[in-house]
Amino acid sequence: MSAETRPRLIESIGHKRLSFREWRGRRPFWGGLLTLLGGVPIMYFPYAHLTLGGMTLSMATTAGAGSLIIGVLLVVLGLTMWFQPASRVFAGVAAILLSLVSLVVSNFGGFVVGFLMGLIGGALAVAWAPGSPESKGDAGEAARDVPAGPVLATHPTPATGAGSGSGFGLDDLSGTSPTNGPNNGRHRAG
Repeated sequence: MSAETRPRLIESIGHKRLSFREWRGRRPFWGGLLTLLGGVPIMYFPYAHLTLGGMTLSMATTAGAGSLIIGVLLVVLGLTMWFQPASRVFAGVAAILLSLVSLVVSNFGGFVVGFLMGLIGGALAVAWAPGSPESKGDAGEAARDVPAGPVLATHPTPATGAGSGSGFGLDDLSGTSPTNGPNNGRHRAG
């Protein structure tokens, strides 16, 4: 490795990191990750064999196939949240429902670990909403949103009589009235 290739390597790693960060920001990444990871213990524990000394423990249940199906579906739903962010609500609700079913079917939802990860991941996917893209200003920097202040009427329309107009001049909050002039007891802030 020469002195010239090292800066290019650092730049390419930085560029890949920034592009991954941008990709991650456009989808429910953490919801998909937790859902995907929640499916692993749910489908693993019914088929696991734990050896303690000379004794083998098996967590196999009669619903081993159901555990495998639920775990695989949670993994697929986690990947769906990543690669099809438009269907995040469906995938999130399905992940929540499958996590609840896994409590009954597969060893208390992968000993509650898979259940909690699938439940939280599904909730994160349902709650996630895509952000609006930043608008660029003239100099290439992000434009700041300035909140609008109160709208003040500079030339209010006076009430023209006893029965005309909406509200008979009572909806005029400018501080003036046709009868009292500018000093009618109401004060304007500002």
